[in-house]
Parts: sequence; C-alpha cells; structure tokens
Amino acid sequence: MTRSTADPRPLRLACLDADAPPLFGPASAEGGRQGFEPEVAKLLAEDLGRPLEWVLVPWTDMVPATQRGDADAVLCGQGITDLRREASDFTRPYAIFHEGVLIRRGDAIHTPADLVGRRVAAIENSTNMALAETFDGAVRVPFGASSDDVYADMLAALKSGAVDAVVDDDVVFVPLGESDPNFELAFVVRTGNRWGISVPKGHPEVLAELEGALGRIIADGRHKAAWQLWLPTLAYPFDDAVEM
Repeated sequence: MTRSTADPRPLRLACLDADAPPLFGPASAEGGRQGFEPEVAKLLAEDLGRPLEWVLVPWTDMVPATQRGDADAVLCGQGITDLRREASDFTRPYAIFHEGVLIRRGDAIHTPADLVGRRVAAIENSTNMALAETFDGAVRVPFGASSDDVYADMLAALKSGAVDAVVDDDVVFVPLGESDPNFELAFVVRTGNRWGISVPKGHPEVLAELEGALGRIIADGRHKAAWQLWLPTLAYPFDDAVEM
C-alpha cells in the first residue's frame, strides 16, 4: 500500500549510468532507466509518494554524492560490508547474490586453482575484490577510479586479453554467460552477498524512511514480483524473514 499523501520532495538515488542487465541499463530520455534496481527504486518512490530522481555519477563518486547532499542514498549494487558501514548506514538487504568469475569463452579456467598467475579484475574496494584476494597466486587488477562505466571497462579488458578473468556478482553475468560469444562463466562462489541501500551517516530519518518502504514492498509481494520479472532464473531470497 502506498502513502495516501504525495510528498513533492524527489527521492534522489545515486547510481552508475551504465549497461549492466538485468540489474540496470543506461538512462534514456524515452524510457528512463530499466532493470531490477530501477524497478525497486520505482516501487520505493511510489510507496513513499515521492517522485524518483536518479543522480548518475561514476562508481567512486556515489557515496561522496550522498555526503555532499547531491543524492539522498545509493541504490546501485553495493554489498553491505564493514568497510562501507564506516561511511554509510545501510537498509536491510534488497538483494542477495553470489559471485561469479567470468572468462573468455574456451579458456581453461574452472576453479580458483586455475587462476594462478592469471590477471583477475574486480572493482576496487568491493566485495568482489575481497573474493579475488582469496585466489592464491592470482594477480589482482583493480578497476574503478575515475571510470564512468567500470563494468564496461572490465569487460573490454577481458575481451582484449588485458585481464584473464573478471569477478562480479553472478547476476550481472547471467546474460553474458548464456549468450555472449566472447565470454563464459567459469565458476560461481556461493558468498551470499547482501546488497543494501546506503545513506550517509547522520541522516537517520532518511534511513528510517527507506527501511520502512523497503520492508513494506517486501512484505506485500511487490518486491518479489519485480525480482521474478527481471531475475527469473535466480531463486527469490526473501521468502523467509531477512535480518539486518
């Protein structure tokens, strides 16, 4: 149930302007942003009776954008980690994903042991990089600083041979692993990464508002419908109660 009284304040959410289906696609004048995360954002804004506004910035500027007051929160593939909790507060998870290792199609990489001496890309200071650091003997290649589309940069590096593997949450590799002639999914590590909406420290009212809306759309099934629309091959993780 949405709020009966409209709130004229826009709900300003920071994210990348990138093509990472089924999570999100680039912004367009015709249809706005499409994908699972934009659908969740739309449901939150509707529940709160507020217009939705995207603040599109590079990955490394998402949290600073909230700290500057340019955006209210970040809804953009952020795993909830202790390091990120130092700068931001998080809602309960709106998604739980595992992590995958993407390679060039046909490369003989099937386990972490096959990555010894190989160049493995991941977004710097991410849960994906934390996983890459567990691959003994792999050469970690961080991506992210100053990039407008870090995901596309990593895929381009993989395709060109500049790196041998890319670590990211398994959801972003679903379309690539199934149909792209250049790439395949080598293996998945069941890490159960919890993704949340981050709010800068010192704004408990914003956190409470988003937490309340997220709880309502999960409880009444609107969130599950969005998951099944955009992520139909992945099991819905919130049929049981989810703790913070």
